Amino acid sequence: MTKKSTIQIEKVNTQIVDWLKSYAQNAKVNGFVIGISGGVDSAVTSTLCAQTGLKVLCVEMPIHQAPSHVTRGREHIAQLKQRFPNVTSTEADLTHVFDTFQSAVPGDSNDAKVSLALANTRARLRMTTLYYFAGIHGLLVAGTGNKVEDFGVGFYTKYGDGGVDLSPIADLMKSEVYLLGHFLKIPESILEASPTDGLFGDDRTDEDQLGASYDELEWAMKQDEAKKNKDDFSGREKIVFEIYKRLNTINQHKMAPIPVCFVIKD
Repeated sequence: MTKKSTIQIEKVNTQIVDWLKSYAQNAKVNGFVIGISGGVDSAVTSTLCAQTGLKVLCVEMPIHQAPSHVTRGREHIAQLKQRFPNVTSTEADLTHVFDTFQSAVPGDSNDAKVSLALANTRARLRMTTLYYFAGIHGLLVAGTGNKVEDFGVGFYTKYGDGGVDLSPIADLMKSEVYLLGHFLKIPESILEASPTDGLFGDDRTDEDQLGASYDELEWAMKQDEAKKNKDDFSGREKIVFEIYKRLNTINQHKMAPIPVCFVIKD
């Protein structure tokens, strides 16, 4: 498969920071709120926001969270607060809220569909919490999705982590996010960790869920943009391309505008 993307890191960093600052100032808000997961996307996004000099609120929102995720998130927040005086943090433990919701609805959590619905519920509870903090502090909710997730395979929760005010890194491939993460000196523990959404309360990675790595999916996304089809490939390349096309197709409802029934009123 082809080489990963390369970017002019310092130039991209400056461009995104300037864009964030300009957008916030035009919107007449005080800054940004970001959910911190212990992953590279939220670490990079929060560091970009911090560079604007505007208020940045980092929010931890554990729900039966793996200790390693919590540790990485806290390490990043501590580092960010040390580097940038405009960064503050808070924690909203949503475990009890989630448990109360789960007890109030029907379904066996061992059922795959119920398990997925509950995973998406976690993301939607977090979205609601971020907008609570955004409302009381006059902030914008900064999204943490990258290009492969947001526009390739739709690997996010509709009205969960997909419910944001602006998306600073949504035009960056995952490999580019990592390059930016190294440039921004986010903790090595985050850069070295396997990507995971942490929504199932276990150790499954994004690759486990998607069936392909981000490097592979980046390659497939580029082939799709070049109008290639599955018959152009064989072996692992064909498998990955088919995975990408399947996910891209079934998740169009997330990526396309909400359909509206335009009524003829004459």
